[in-house]
Amino acid sequence: MKLRVETASERADEAGLSVQKRSLRFRSDGTFTIAQFADVHNGGDAPEDRLSLALIERVLELERPDLAVFTGDLIRRGPDARAQFAEVTACAADAGIPYAFVFGNHDSRKDATRAELMEQERRQPYCVAEAGPESLGGVGNYTIPIEGSRPADAPAAALYFFDSECNAPDWACIDGRGEWIGSDKADWYAAESARLTERSGGPLPALAFFHIPLPEYEEVWQSRVCYGSKYAEVRCPALNVGLFAAMVEGGDVMGTFVGHDHSNDYWGELAGIRLCYGRASGFNGTVVGGLQRGSRLIRLREGERGFQTWIRLADGTAEPSQPEHLPEQSSHS
Repeated sequence: MKLRVETASERADEAGLSVQKRSLRFRSDGTFTIAQFADVHNGGDAPEDRLSLALIERVLELERPDLAVFTGDLIRRGPDARAQFAEVTACAADAGIPYAFVFGNHDSRKDATRAELMEQERRQPYCVAEAGPESLGGVGNYTIPIEGSRPADAPAAALYFFDSECNAPDWACIDGRGEWIGSDKADWYAAESARLTERSGGPLPALAFFHIPLPEYEEVWQSRVCYGSKYAEVRCPALNVGLFAAMVEGGDVMGTFVGHDHSNDYWGELAGIRLCYGRASGFNGTVVGGLQRGSRLIRLREGERGFQTWIRLADGTAEPSQPEHLPEQSSHS
């Protein structure tokens, strides 16, 4: 039997309501909070799936964020990719919370393409994700501004989303690593960043979300003080195409947030950018090292560069800080 999830859009249609997209805005107290959910791997109503969805619902209930971001691998093998995907995002929609997402390597399915899943979600009133330019690799490369707290305010921050794909060309696939974030995305980001900077009179405080980590995630663990745990290999592209360098040059991105490596949850700062893993949210994916499933929370403050981040666990408790890890290459400390 295929899963069937009634969407918020369908409920709106039945009530004779139009589907209107929401703009994101800082609260009156100057804060904007994001809940990141990584690697949910919803497979279709197995006991593990119900635990994963309950985790999302509990985090959203406890934290009441302004935005939920799913950083890839929302689904895995199962009876109905479209329904499995919708079941995950409905956790946010049913809570009245806008959501965005990027695709992961497990979201590519024979019975539902990335484009089809994006089109399905774009019809939902709480979805703020976009397909992005057709000239770029993948689906879901887009930018979302966060407006200032007053109605007439211009954008006060920006969020970048990238489809990191997993289809490296043969010449870039080394030792079986198919992870790949093409240089076209680095060029697109540089143009978007320059456009927003010019319009705003300076770099906006910005965050970036994608599924597969950059090579710099390994570098920061080896050479800088980090906070959190690393129990898995950093499965990043075998070749570096320069997206991180473009972000450093752009001067707006303060932090990047990824998933993919379920047993890593650390963050560290390199060249002024905090490279952050989320906490694995799905009970279907393998997690070692005793890490509990959970969600990474991120809080921005209007007019400030920087952000707070903490972990909220499946049992409802919070981890306001993570253990310190000293660099393994002391010469770079």
